[in-house]
Amino acid sequence: MSLAIAQDICLSYGKKVLFDNESFTLGPKDRVGLVGANGTGKSSLMKILAGAQHPDSGTITYRRKARIGYLPQELAGLPQGSVVDAVMSTVPGRDSLESRLRETEAALAGATSEEEQLELAQTLADLHTELDHFEEHYGRHHAERILKGLGFREADLAKPTGALSGGWRMRAALAGLLLQDPDLLLMDEPTNHLDVPTLAWFDGFLKRSNKAVVLISHDRDFLNRQVSRILSLEMEGLRSYVGNYDTYKRQRAEEMEQLKAQSERVEARKAELQAFIDRFGAKATKARQAQSRAKMLEKMEDVQVLEERATMRFRFPEVERSGRDVVLLEGIQKRYGETVVYSGLDARVERGQRIAVVGANGAGKTTLLKIIAGELVPDGGTVKLGHNVVMGYYAQHHGDKLDKHNTIIEEVRPLAADKPESFVRGVLGSFMFSGDDVDKPVGVLSGGERARVALAKLLLVPSNLLLMDEPTNHLDLDSTEMLIEALQGYGGTLVFVSHNRSFVNGLSTHVWDVVGGKVESHSGNLDDYLYHQEQLRLAADAAGLGERLAEKAPTAGMSEKERKRVEAEARQKRSAVEGPIKKEIAKIEEAISKLEAAQKERETQLADPVLYNDFAKAKPLMDTHREGKEQLEQLYAQWEAAQEKLAEATASL
Repeated sequence: MSLAIAQDICLSYGKKVLFDNESFTLGPKDRVGLVGANGTGKSSLMKILAGAQHPDSGTITYRRKARIGYLPQELAGLPQGSVVDAVMSTVPGRDSLESRLRETEAALAGATSEEEQLELAQTLADLHTELDHFEEHYGRHHAERILKGLGFREADLAKPTGALSGGWRMRAALAGLLLQDPDLLLMDEPTNHLDVPTLAWFDGFLKRSNKAVVLISHDRDFLNRQVSRILSLEMEGLRSYVGNYDTYKRQRAEEMEQLKAQSERVEARKAELQAFIDRFGAKATKARQAQSRAKMLEKMEDVQVLEERATMRFRFPEVERSGRDVVLLEGIQKRYGETVVYSGLDARVERGQRIAVVGANGAGKTTLLKIIAGELVPDGGTVKLGHNVVMGYYAQHHGDKLDKHNTIIEEVRPLAADKPESFVRGVLGSFMFSGDDVDKPVGVLSGGERARVALAKLLLVPSNLLLMDEPTNHLDLDSTEMLIEALQGYGGTLVFVSHNRSFVNGLSTHVWDVVGGKVESHSGNLDDYLYHQEQLRLAADAAGLGERLAEKAPTAGMSEKERKRVEAEARQKRSAVEGPIKKEIAKIEEAISKLEAAQKERETQLADPVLYNDFAKAKPLMDTHREGKEQLEQLYAQWEAAQEKLAEATASL
């Protein structure tokens, strides 16, 4: 039975049509990634599913008593009170249950007859049982566990919600949603305000859930781990694909190639028929054949190839070589009031390194980038740039600092005053601002468009040291992928902060973990770093050192040789457990892909009315198509079972 059924959804804003009679269903355990370019309607569709917005026409029908939870990108507000009380109050039914309990207790105290007392006593016992069940699933202990998983400390739980910053308010709202454990979880960019440790916890928590999820995220790795189906907003409308995001991209590319080849075959056949008609149409001996081919030509329909939306396509210019030491930080001190962020920080950035700065929110990641960029003066210590270093800086707030009265080209033109306007227009064109778009006022641009303008400004002043703070926050998935590709080809040194795991993994050669006012440097990408930390934790637990290790540096108590041995053993164990299941999943996905391609080919043949003139020929094709449909359903079920098996195996490691 479907959890939700969307039928003939239509939505327009003026002349812009987002949805035109779109229909789809959501199953009770569906894990869906909602993808599409910025402005195609992802958030609007999420709001429609949540009941926060109504379509122009069409309906959303939910299974009876289904509970829906929704986390928007922008939070309207939180309940008043302490953080933990506000989170608990988001679960519906608590106030009603406690009120019924008080009323029953009062009624029992005033009851006079034995029969009435016995009846009220039983009701009271039932209510206490119901309250115990409620506390077990939605009580304070569970709420506190979720809040701590999302990065709240014990002292934060009693804080009033009004004292929280925007990012922490979003975390509290997310905690409330996870505590509710709804039948359908709707989340629009839930990882935007999560640091790396919190993201790892949230990733695991969500993976263990068996409820339905619809997720919007620009983090490719996060999507791949969480979803098994994609709803994609394409040029031709809303499409559904089985598999995670990478599987969807592969299927989409294969579908485009197949339709392109089919279109070319049809066009070649049309040309062949037209050539015969042109050559022999006037000849009496060939007139009948020419007329027959003319009828065939009339019946042939064009094959509609799939269109691709425009996305950013650019590369960073060649840069001059800097000295080996790019940045030296010596004795850096920084505090905000009583809060000490850095106390004697020493660090070195070397030429060619790509350093991801990670750590808990509030640890000082953005502060560190601002100090290196010269936007923030440290209270003590020095920042030294190396020989021939030219710095470029992209920060979260730079998109908001653009002059809203300027047009796009007026905003960027001064940075390339020595270059012709055609060069500037070419750079803007690679960021999807072409033609008259460059004359748009900055003030009317969306967050994503302003982010693209800020990125374009980086290209106009070539630098061999790039500092980037959350560069993917306002970019869609395709634009994020293009930025990763461009930065992979960048010839300079990169220091960046990002919560986007796929972005960090695709770029970093080193990870700087900001802990306790210091920087701990680790070689490799984020997965390497997290794996290293997990192996240290497991080794410490096995040796009974868990509590002591938590108080010391992460590498305390273990030699490099021991660490490598422990990590190698863990890798071998993980490979032995996960390897066969992953091979099974790949085999099923390959079978699904081949069968889907064959089904599409058969559907094309079955759509030809001429086929049904000979039913003896049509029937085997119809039977094969029906059997193929049944086989696909079986393969989808096998794929889902294998994914669950993999998740259970991974969780057991």
